Amino acid sequence: MGSKSVSKQIMEKAGVPIVPGYHGLENDDKLLMKEAKRIGFPVMIKASMGGGGKGMRIVMTEDKFNEQLDSARREAKRSFGDDHCVIEKFIVSSRHVEVQVFGDHHGNYIHLNERDCSV
Repeated sequence: MGSKSVSKQIMEKAGVPIVPGYHGLENDDKLLMKEAKRIGFPVMIKASMGGGGKGMRIVMTEDKFNEQLDSARREAKRSFGDDHCVIEKFIVSSRHVEVQVFGDHHGNYIHLNERDCSV
């Protein structure tokens, strides 16, 4: 996986709907708390790099935010060598469906169907 921050910025510019959140490059603790309050709890802290649920924390209330941010950063740094995080609104009843798309330099593209990651 690449940077979720950069990916979300590309999607946003293309007009693709994204989950409300903060995916900017500034990443200090005070800014992330401010953005979490703006979004409204519960929120999800996600490591910007990597995948597989590493560096991901659900934060239900403001008083747990800093503790969970520290934990997410440590895991992200250990797993991906980068502790940059994004913040998203946590959607309680949701489904996570992914589609993998591959392309080459000759203009050929294929998709590998979808998978429901919330199962």
